[in-house]
Amino acid sequence: MKIENLNFGEVLHSLRTYKKLKIEELADGICSAEDIELFEKDHKYPTLEQFSKLADKLNVDVNYLFDFTTSSRFNYSVTVSNLINDYKKKRDYRAIYEIIQKEKANPLFHKTPNQQYLLWHEGICVYYIENNKELAIQLLEKAIKLTNTNFTNLTEREIDILSSIAIIEKDAQNFDTALSLFSEAINHLSAIPYKHDPKIEIKVFYSYAQLLTKVGRYHESLRYCLEGIQICISKDLNYQFADFHYQAGENYIRLGELEKGNEYMEKAITIFNIQGNSKFAQLVKTEYRKLLADSN
Repeated sequence: MKIENLNFGEVLHSLRTYKKLKIEELADGICSAEDIELFEKDHKYPTLEQFSKLADKLNVDVNYLFDFTTSSRFNYSVTVSNLINDYKKKRDYRAIYEIIQKEKANPLFHKTPNQQYLLWHEGICVYYIENNKELAIQLLEKAIKLTNTNFTNLTEREIDILSSIAIIEKDAQNFDTALSLFSEAINHLSAIPYKHDPKIEIKVFYSYAQLLTKVGRYHESLRYCLEGIQICISKDLNYQFADFHYQAGENYIRLGELEKGNEYMEKAITIFNIQGNSKFAQLVKTEYRKLLADSN
């Protein structure tokens, strides 16, 4: 069989056999013996940490092992990206930064899409760890320029990076700049005939709605909240579904429409509880009480 036709399971089995390791010996300290059997049959794929430990135990470089499995469904760069995304949800920017510094030297991340992904998240980390807005935005703009030097007809990923710049400007209290960037991102989104990832549009709409509420443009914010809710429903997504309801509720309360505000706040609390996010449900209750007190 030609090397390019090998997959991860075949490579793992061949290396284990060559090293004269029993399944239990290879699995020890890494995973279960059953996992190894599933890996070798391509019925399951290791996590990034498991992949690295398997390479160590087989005494091969992690990149060497990956080079023989590039035609496999297992994808090292995707696994790294998923790990970064998990840390991003937790806002663990130091963990993300450590991964980025390690993977910068990895030839797999020298390809433009992967390099762009690292630059993008390095920019985010630089702002939230070092509070260096200037360098952060330079890195983010550089990431966009890797695939679009003119900043025209942005792709979904490029729009996602642009929205990261807008969020940083928002967090830095530069509201006018942030509003302009979000508006630009939405214009680019509207020009895309078919959107592959609806979460990008949802994320932009929600961040923009938050900012519009902050600057007192409640009607405009409400429009994006309600549109975001409809996108979530039409795409059968829970992503920021509860957040949109909370933001809509806040807008209604600030506009003096307390009955509608109560309706959306109660929905937000219910959705968060259904999703198992009791912490956020409680937070909504606390903020709801503050809003009602301020409105009296």
